[in-house]
Amino acid sequence: MDIEHLRSLIRDVPDFPQPGIVFKDITPLLADEIGFSTVIDLIVVHFGRGSVDKVVGIEARGFILASPVAYHFGAGFVPVRKAGKLPWDTESASYELEYGKETLEIHKDALAPGERVLIVDDVLATGGTAAATASLVEALGAKVIGIACLIELGFLNGRDKLEGHDFFSLITF
Repeated sequence: MDIEHLRSLIRDVPDFPQPGIVFKDITPLLADEIGFSTVIDLIVVHFGRGSVDKVVGIEARGFILASPVAYHFGAGFVPVRKAGKLPWDTESASYELEYGKETLEIHKDALAPGERVLIVDDVLATGGTAAATASLVEALGAKVIGIACLIELGFLNGRDKLEGHDFFSLITF
């Protein structure tokens, strides 16, 4: 399946979650067994088997992509969640997003120093979420070997906040 076909499986939802935002709905792509497996395979191939110890998925749609990526790497899966959602001691990072402010958390014991970590999310917009997640991984002593997103909203220049990281996106809008 080519990238243009994957792009055709993503629908625009205007004015969601608030007026002026065009939400990129990936649920049609996820429902397409070939499209979904193609996305997972392309991420794994880009970073290469044997290069990842843990895959960090960003709440919530990042979980959907990160879990099968972790499985294919033979790696553990670690969730990064919004503040107050994790039940154990956490490390936190706050950041600005395109329509507000948010705080993310990770369990303090989720990663060991030196572990090689791939961060996976559905969309890169302004880059704040991915950059905050990278800072959490690094605060725990692990090494970010890459950041993968299904969709990149190129016009928001989020990639600029990820300098120094191997960033991979499949579809740019």
